[in-house]
Amino acid sequence: MTTANPSNLNASTPAYMGIGGTVQEYCWTWQGQTMQVIYERRGGGFPVLMLPAFSTVSSRAEMSGIAAKLSEQFEAIALDWPGFGQSDRPSLDYRPAIYHQFLQDFVLSVFDQPVAIVAAGHAAGYALDFACNHPDRCSKLVLTAPTWRGPLPTMGAPDSVAGFVRQTVRSPLLGQALYQLNTAPSFLKWMYERHVYTDAAQLTPEFMDQKHEITQKAGARFAPAAFVTGGLDPVHQREDFLKWFQTLPTSIPVMVLIGEQAPPKSKAEMEALATLSSGQSNVQIHRMSGTLGLHEEYAAEVADVIQPFLQS
Repeated sequence: MTTANPSNLNASTPAYMGIGGTVQEYCWTWQGQTMQVIYERRGGGFPVLMLPAFSTVSSRAEMSGIAAKLSEQFEAIALDWPGFGQSDRPSLDYRPAIYHQFLQDFVLSVFDQPVAIVAAGHAAGYALDFACNHPDRCSKLVLTAPTWRGPLPTMGAPDSVAGFVRQTVRSPLLGQALYQLNTAPSFLKWMYERHVYTDAAQLTPEFMDQKHEITQKAGARFAPAAFVTGGLDPVHQREDFLKWFQTLPTSIPVMVLIGEQAPPKSKAEMEALATLSSGQSNVQIHRMSGTLGLHEEYAAEVADVIQPFLQS
């Protein structure tokens, strides 16, 4: 791990890209490919690692509202996943093994004590896997609108179609053109209105322009294409996702936040977790307004719910 000069990094980081803390770099290598992963620290005290949801516009800034509240009592740490946000975006064959290994290496390298993890969306599966394999390094888990299936598989697209789309987007000319069409501010706003935010009034032109800018970094299309087509799904069926939950040591307290307005198929997976955990003393289920982006749209409300849980 290498840590760059925090002041230089902060100076080059737009405010909307971060959580308002000290920006640092983590140098990580995957199969001979070295990349710089950006993460940020705010506050002090017991560490809480916040993992943003995978999406075309994934960024640690999604966690800024939660970080602002938690940093009053904890050290809030948020990262940009490899291939997303301000982290390097090499042309890798992005797949779950990369992110399972990255999360393990990052936590074991950066922290010298157990951490609480707040994971949004698809990050939930990776956080669960880490906690199952390293129970001594994870003190608590908070899963906000947890999902495990990408957009195209959720829509019912066959694996062959999803694979074709993924490879097409990776192609030099046609792929870049398709990516630009699917990351235009107008298209991003349409997607946000459908299943990310519940209040369209918050989707201002400035907000959507900021989201669009996240998509414009060199190599930006590779990891998002993998996510959208199901290539980053940590499992391929509900039973395997629930198995992580079942094998998680009961010594690790877990809170699951379910967005009441989440899309029906995604909400069904969240409710399956709630049903499975019924009667488990280490699991708390909390239902609240919001959909897949509740961790960002309702950040203050989420922070109010999870702060007592993290304190206990």
